[in-house]
Amino acid sequence: MRSRHHFHIEHAGHSVSATVETGHTAVVEILVDGKETGYATTPDEHPVTVRVELPTDPPTAVAVRVTPGPGVPRCLLETPGAEPHIMSPRPY
Repeated sequence: MRSRHHFHIEHAGHSVSATVETGHTAVVEILVDGKETGYATTPDEHPVTVRVELPTDPPTAVAVRVTPGPGVPRCLLETPGAEPHIMSPRPY
């Protein structure tokens, strides 16, 4: 059975959101400031990292690490030179 989970974080003045659709193949969509900037699929519950850029000057490369399972998915925002930030789940 497929389920959709949403995560969000504000970082460096920008909005980063992740939608994780679980099932036999997990589908991950990353939005930065409301625009789709990253997309990935992964089989079953295998973790996946999606690399995106924040529109700073110059652009900042960040990554969203998604663990679709087991259980409830988890998302972390990885930024250069800092510990990963936990992305908060959002009900939709």
